[in-house]
Amino acid sequence: MTLDWKIELIAIPVTDVDRAKDFYTRIGFHADHDHVVSDDLRFVQLTPPGSACSIVLGTGITEMAPGSQKGVQIVVPDADEAREHLLAQGVSTGEVDEQQWGRFVYFSDPDGNEWALQELPDYAAGAQA
Repeated sequence: MTLDWKIELIAIPVTDVDRAKDFYTRIGFHADHDHVVSDDLRFVQLTPPGSACSIVLGTGITEMAPGSQKGVQIVVPDADEAREHLLAQGVSTGEVDEQQWGRFVYFSDPDGNEWALQELPDYAAGAQA
């Protein structure tokens, strides 16, 4: 038997579900689901363009404190283009951070959850699985 493990959903803790949904869709995430199950449970699933992994936010989703999710990383084809896209949407970022293992752009959502966008180095392109 071959194990095939896939990360498909990551919880993002937020204070205001509608504000967070607006933020993520504004930067290009696709709104997959927004379902109110009960007064205590609202499930909002969003997927970055081209990703097999989605995020979930809402009420009753996670016990993590809003803004406590740090270090979720998305691979992008071009860090400069991704940074310009974020800036055009009013999202604050630093400059592109050049490292041997890639080029990075960092940003936070309105609650302070921290994200990294990584452009893989050319030598890693053939190593992706």
